[in-house]
Amino acid sequence: MSPAHSVLQDAFGYEQFRGPQEAITQHVIAGGDALVLMPTGGGKSLCYQVPAIVRQQQGHGVAIVVSPLIALMHDQVGALHEAGVSAAFLNSTLSFDEAMDVERRLQTGGITLLYVAPERLNTPRFLGLLDGLYQHGGLSLFAIDEAHCVSQWGHDFRPEYRALSVLHERYAGVPRIALTATADELTRADIVERLQLESARLFISSFDRPNIRYTIVEKKDATAQLLRFIEREHAGDAGVVYCQSRKRVEELAATLVGAGVNALPYHAGLPQDVRQQNQDRFLREEGIVMVATIAFGMGIDKPDVRFVGHVDMPKNIEGYYQETGRAGRDGLAADAWMAYGLNDVVNQRRMIDESPAGEEFKAALRGKLDALLGLAEATDCRRVRLLAYFGEPSTPCGNCDNCISPPAVWDATDAARKLLSTIYRVHAASGIGFGTGHIMDILRGKKTEKVEQFGHDRLSTFGLGAEFSEAQLRSVLRQLLATGAVGLHKVMLESGHSFDTLCLADGSRAVLRGEVPVQLRESTAAAPRERKRRSPAGTLSPAAANLDQDAQVRFINLKAWRAEVAREHGLPAYVIFHDATLAAIAQQPPRTLDDLQGISGMGAKKLEAYGADVLRVCAQ
Repeated sequence: MSPAHSVLQDAFGYEQFRGPQEAITQHVIAGGDALVLMPTGGGKSLCYQVPAIVRQQQGHGVAIVVSPLIALMHDQVGALHEAGVSAAFLNSTLSFDEAMDVERRLQTGGITLLYVAPERLNTPRFLGLLDGLYQHGGLSLFAIDEAHCVSQWGHDFRPEYRALSVLHERYAGVPRIALTATADELTRADIVERLQLESARLFISSFDRPNIRYTIVEKKDATAQLLRFIEREHAGDAGVVYCQSRKRVEELAATLVGAGVNALPYHAGLPQDVRQQNQDRFLREEGIVMVATIAFGMGIDKPDVRFVGHVDMPKNIEGYYQETGRAGRDGLAADAWMAYGLNDVVNQRRMIDESPAGEEFKAALRGKLDALLGLAEATDCRRVRLLAYFGEPSTPCGNCDNCISPPAVWDATDAARKLLSTIYRVHAASGIGFGTGHIMDILRGKKTEKVEQFGHDRLSTFGLGAEFSEAQLRSVLRQLLATGAVGLHKVMLESGHSFDTLCLADGSRAVLRGEVPVQLRESTAAAPRERKRRSPAGTLSPAAANLDQDAQVRFINLKAWRAEVAREHGLPAYVIFHDATLAAIAQQPPRTLDDLQGISGMGAKKLEAYGADVLRVCAQ
């Protein structure tokens, strides 16, 4: 057995590596640099934790892990301690004496993995510590987690990550492994350049998460749609719901609580202690729905999140994929649900157009938004589209809304041309632009007070689109905005307020000439088809769904015991044991310590620490 396999079994309790994990660990153990792209829940942490342990056993010293979040550091270090691995972190939560103790242990070789934020790593004091270790061969490797943060094209860009190029320049010969779950080709190239990983080996795992079912609906009343979705399919489950604004987060969380959902808010505007308390409750308690902005989620390892919802459209596919990937990390069935509408597209385009960035950067952002809208409007398999964005070919999955209930398609070319013509004629007649609702009223022949005031009922396009519903025209406008046929023009009022008006853009000419066909899915805001209701066992955990009655009782008792241990240790329950491990134990049931060996997730340290208690609980 190789040293890597021994560590995998003894420390972490797993019999085999998954996917490319073995090749990655062997490459880094041998001293090679690596860039690893692996989906959320794919086991990225083991790709540097196993090499760190093996290389220290070989006399190479400590591994430095660059991590962007304090909460992630705490959970990772706690999990390593449970596995019997010496690990520590240096961050602002430590007192002066605690930080000095960590530095002392670092210098004396008492730490296998040390987690630090990029801001701390680049301080003169910490670089001085690394210099001393380097001079004596005491650095085993550098792991840069969430490496997409280094790229301006990435969805979580953090400027302090740029300074990590110092690792290559200052500590030549120490292997580096950069890891991320989401990076398109542009972001990958930027990571390689910024971190000077030109000679690194690239490992790309499959981006597919087959246990996640993707559903995207047209937004009518997003709050009501979300509530229907939760009540029908995920009552009592842990989930995350993303919103664009802090105000929306607080309003939606309050609405969910009023409807009987155990929901909490999370955004950067909340006091730090409230954010920390809510995050701790989400990680440590069951069945909580976190309503949040994108400030929440990176590095969250909670395995039993059964759904991720979006009531507002994200900025790009990378962000969407990263956020949806927080569902179903345990490999069991989970949902990614999103509602999107015309206002989402308008708001995203306006933010891009009004940003102070250069035109090249804006063009790239528009392209990313267009790709996400293409996913939302798609009539074919969502998963095929999603994976194709990351360069991975696939076949229809049978587990997304389009595969389960193929949508009807209609030819929207005529509607698109009439909309563009109306926008042009309104501007020509009045010398100013108008908003979405007014343009649609004209085309549908509605004699509103505003239409008559400006004489727009006398335009040649008035009533020409009476056969189209408002929902259909909104769908067409989404496409025209996304493809650059329609633009937005901001009008400032004397009061200081502003509003967006529609105008023709460069892409309109080809549509007006009929050179570009517009094919769209039929407008629908229906909730996804209801899954078969879960059995009572499923309300405990999908991991226990196939257990017989006696095993379910053991599973319930094991979860209660695990909760007590987790509270004593100040850790999330899944750090002690995952549900899947408890289910495997309950199914046996074990009578001796030997019976527990070989159960996935039961490493040597955990067997020693908890084996006797597990046997006692199972015998009750």
